[in-house]
Amino acid sequence: MIKDKNSTFIDDKVKIGDNVIIYENNRIEGDSVIGDNVTIFPNSYISDSIIGKGTKIYSSFIEKSEIGACSMIGPFAHLRTGSKIGDFVRIGNFCETKNAEIGSNTKVSHLAYVGDAKIGKRCNVGCGAIFVNFNGKIKQKTVVEDGVFIGSNVNVIAPVVIRSGAYVCAGTTIDSDVDKDDFVIGRVRQEVKRGKATKYLEEKSEQ
Repeated sequence: MIKDKNSTFIDDKVKIGDNVIIYENNRIEGDSVIGDNVTIFPNSYISDSIIGKGTKIYSSFIEKSEIGACSMIGPFAHLRTGSKIGDFVRIGNFCETKNAEIGSNTKVSHLAYVGDAKIGKRCNVGCGAIFVNFNGKIKQKTVVEDGVFIGSNVNVIAPVVIRSGAYVCAGTTIDSDVDKDDFVIGRVRQEVKRGKATKYLEEKSEQ
């Protein structure tokens, strides 16, 4: 079902399955395949990509990528060339993937960048996590095995391997391999100067 044919463009080459719902203001082009029971909400662009059955797309940009079944993409996600998303995956608000393979039942929920990476099944990638794939000269790859937890605001500097069951605390920078079931914390310790806030602000106002 196309909700508004006047505001929706679908290329002649696009293949669309049964019980698909396409809302207004969408563009689907190239050799794209839309599986059965897919819902594409308003304001998405899909090019040369495969969307698995039962998946929902919310206001996102998808190019030369593959998405499995029953996944949720967006709103405002950007799946760049070479993204391969498994089944029951969540790629959330303002996330970007590029040349990334993400296993089934993994969540990359918001404000994260996953580039040149392979992430296993049942992982969590926290808010603001960055896969640092470029050192100024070459792109390098990160491997994350199954069942890994990556907390918010983590930097993963490639090339590294994070093995299954590891737990990476929020605010940590990973620059070397992590073994199975390791607990990793690499943030600066909080320093508290009791009752000094007012004095600090007064000093600044006098400058």
